[in-house]
Amino acid sequence: MASGNANTELATSYAALILADEGIEITSDKIIALTTAANVEVEPIWASLLAKALEGKNVKEILLNVSAAPSSGVPATGGGGGAAAVAAEAPKEEAKKTEEEAEESDDDDVGIGFGLFD
Repeated sequence: MASGNANTELATSYAALILADEGIEITSDKIIALTTAANVEVEPIWASLLAKALEGKNVKEILLNVSAAPSSGVPATGGGGGAAAVAAEAPKEEAKKTEEEAEESDDDDVGIGFGLFD
């Protein structure tokens, strides 16, 4: 987006999500209006490209499908809690992975006193 600013990218994404949540058609003008109201400067070309990319797509359905992606490690939710379920489950999955990695690294160092190439 404008000079690669992550806040600008987030603002346009959030604007599109707000519009989708309200059932309003996602257009570049509406994205610009929402980002302007949030005091975030967005170049019109980026708003236009985002609106074009989302044209004719059900943004809510896309979010629910993200939660059902096999690589996410999070089971798909049937109802409206897709994004919220992913957000709630992600820290648990990361904590579990970190704990498993710590256990594995502890097992590697048990009582040997030297490494593989020593």
